Amino acid sequence: MSNSPAPLSAATRLAHAGGPADAATGAVVAPVHVATTFARAPDNTLPSAHLYGRPDNQTVRSVEGILAGLEGGADAMLFGSGMAAASAVFMALAPGDHVVAPRAMYWALRGWLEADLRRWGVAVDFADMGDPNALRAVLRAGHTRLVWIETPANPTWEITDIAAIAAVAHAAGARLAVDSTVPTPLLTRPLELGADLVMHSATKYLNGHSDVIAGALVTRRIDDAWERIGRVRARGGAILGPFEAWLLGRGLRTLAVRVPVHCANAQLLAQRALGHPSVLDVLYPGLAHHPGHAVAAAQMKGGFGGMVSIRLKGGEAAALDVLSRVRLFARATSLGGTESLIEHRATAEGPGSSVPRDLLRISVGLEDGEELWADLAQALG
Repeated sequence: MSNSPAPLSAATRLAHAGGPADAATGAVVAPVHVATTFARAPDNTLPSAHLYGRPDNQTVRSVEGILAGLEGGADAMLFGSGMAAASAVFMALAPGDHVVAPRAMYWALRGWLEADLRRWGVAVDFADMGDPNALRAVLRAGHTRLVWIETPANPTWEITDIAAIAAVAHAAGARLAVDSTVPTPLLTRPLELGADLVMHSATKYLNGHSDVIAGALVTRRIDDAWERIGRVRARGGAILGPFEAWLLGRGLRTLAVRVPVHCANAQLLAQRALGHPSVLDVLYPGLAHHPGHAVAAAQMKGGFGGMVSIRLKGGEAAALDVLSRVRLFARATSLGGTESLIEHRATAEGPGSSVPRDLLRISVGLEDGEELWADLAQALG
């Protein structure tokens, strides 16, 4: 019989994230390490692994350890933004490499892939990741190095079967990276489903308080590809600052408390809005009519996330009218904070956006769910 203690739950590990942190003082909150450089000993050796603050920082390392543990990964890296984290994955590729990304994905990253990555000699194709055969059709044997997916996909919340796409990508010799910003590690653990990399815009749910811009990558294994990403971060100066890392660590302590409330409130709003006479459709994977509901139910454990989009029967004019009438929802971009946000997504993305003009994207916060619905209902009319 083993006397080893049972593994701690994610909730318990998160509540203690970063602590006990200071053996010298007994402080239960991690210190912020702000030094930019580190002195050598008289024999010219480094007392620790630290040399300079651009590629390395102890506060950053501490939070990276928390994230790697949450995702079940071998290592993690923090970046100055979600875009910095995502772009580092692609910048670690070589000219002549080929990547495949989803048709439905975060608009800023898609724009970067189309406008910038191609100029560096990396070929990019887009595919419907809801259909593994569509991915097979664009894969290039011996050239496709990376398949990138996002699930649920912003802002229509389409679902990709991670395990199915991983199998297709690996059969072609490609790695799979998953933008898992919306579900967080509490709902979906892509590495367990076959992914090689997980990306988070840590600005969103991981931090959860709308006061930090940050990005994170977690890898299944430490290999040459991971080392190349590390060099991109170090040489490009893309590491997250120590105070921002400290704030992110503080936000992570409440992640297990926040995510279930986001999910419950989003489910409530989605179900209520679906029956409203002014609403054309509700896009939320927790609804039975959602095309990806069955897959989402299998790979999202504990809820379907806090993001809901609604389409209005009256088109863009009706959507903008609803936007003008809300009281509790802040009319703002971003997601994952304690406060509920609503936006006309096509306006936010600007000219060329493929988002339907009748669509409102809602980041459902931690307010009382019934009060949120009352506000949305009065705005819908």
